[in-house]
Amino acid sequence: MNAPLRPAVAPLITAENLTIRMDGQEVLTNVSLAIQRAEIVTILGPNGSGKSTLLRALLGILRPASGTVTQRPGLVIGYVPQKLAVDRTLPMTVRRFLSLPVRVTDTDAASALIRVGMPDVAQRQMADLSGGQFQRILLARALLARPDILILDEPTQGLDQPGEAAFYRLIEEVRRETGVAVLMVSHDLHVVMAASDRVICLNGHVCCEGTPRVVSNAPEYRALFGLGTQGALALYQHVHDHSHDHGHHHGHDHGHDHSPHDHHGHDHGHDHGHHLHKDHDHA
Repeated sequence: MNAPLRPAVAPLITAENLTIRMDGQEVLTNVSLAIQRAEIVTILGPNGSGKSTLLRALLGILRPASGTVTQRPGLVIGYVPQKLAVDRTLPMTVRRFLSLPVRVTDTDAASALIRVGMPDVAQRQMADLSGGQFQRILLARALLARPDILILDEPTQGLDQPGEAAFYRLIEEVRRETGVAVLMVSHDLHVVMAASDRVICLNGHVCCEGTPRVVSNAPEYRALFGLGTQGALALYQHVHDHSHDHGHHHGHDHGHDHSPHDHHGHDHGHDHGHHLHKDHDHA
């Protein structure tokens, strides 16, 4: 006797044949995608490709001209905006910021700060934080809602490469420990987090999608974004299988995945277990 089929788990967010017009111009055309529980999806696209417009439509802020956006009933979204202006003349501690717009307990606030690796900043002023610290606080606030999905709009814009790598590592850890899904727009056409389950290339429509390895070799990707890196899609990869052996110590055993082909205009440095490499060199 065959075992009964278990019902398929509904996607967290689904867009079907989504078309959006703004000021009489078609910004997105027939975009379809679905975000599943606990997956990391990165959206790449040039300026003006409709990336932020797509996020706003998925959040329900923009009404499509045609097509549908469906959120799973009861879905909780944690949103990390691209930029958030803070009046530097207005006193605002991190702790107070975490209670905007919904007040949270000291215990929950402390747990969120620990989760993003900033346990001792509750009483610091928001205006005094570095760019990377500020993004981590935005992430902490988003996590306070215990979301099913995190939606991040270019969260590493303005960060240097070590800061970008550290933020990607944090996102990967949060996904692994909480099971939250992640939908992220990347400002860098040539660098994505290696932990991405899927990469979607957007230019008014979905040009191509798949795993980072598949997309890096897709002719549509190379046609759009190939200039400057010979079509190579570089990945931030977090490697756990061997320790540093360079005569220095970082307090942990994350290693680098070394390749003789990875130097194409990036300053790799030692990003605490992250490494930037061209994925098609390892196909």
